[in-house]
Amino acid sequence: MYRPLRRAGLEVIPDAVPDGTMPFVFGYGREDIVGGFSHRYKTPRLVERLNEDWYDLAVSSGLLDHRREFLVLLPHGAHTHQAVLHKQNQGYGPRAAPAVWTRVRLLDRWDIMGRGAASAFLGIRAGHPGFGMMALDSSVYISCSTGEIGVDVITVAHPARSENILKYLEWYAHWDYPRADKELQKRIAVWLTGRAPSAVSRHGAG
Repeated sequence: MYRPLRRAGLEVIPDAVPDGTMPFVFGYGREDIVGGFSHRYKTPRLVERLNEDWYDLAVSSGLLDHRREFLVLLPHGAHTHQAVLHKQNQGYGPRAAPAVWTRVRLLDRWDIMGRGAASAFLGIRAGHPGFGMMALDSSVYISCSTGEIGVDVITVAHPARSENILKYLEWYAHWDYPRADKELQKRIAVWLTGRAPSAVSRHGAG
């Protein structure tokens, strides 16, 4: 994992995810999205444009701290086609380990949308990225996904405060379904329990 990420310009910092980081971000609504961009696959200089816009968004949104460190969801990213198809094609037997946050530092020479997307950790091939990233203080979450006609990147502010996301996590933690990711359900339940009791009870209904 370390070598392909380093080729993409990300230095892995092992065992350094801040305590209390929410394990998963999903279920956000339109009102939670505060920025982003989209590019069609036929856009000239696609990888270069994606890299430029990602960096501008990472800086302006506060994804990067003063050491250019942040969290990335590994091994499959948040919404890569590779991960989604893999999960869909699995039966009721053992499943791959769920993605977890990993702390990384952005090096001087990087190529997130090219070499990163081609690494299978941040996408499926160059120009077809898919990943989830979050600031160390959980103040911003950035999701990148590939669609039928292009690449979509969105920014969610303060995901741990979003009613939509908290309701979704509550639901998923208690989802009684054979193909639910049991390990992820446990991590979400532990994280929800560790939050302020008022927040849990306020979002636990429904």
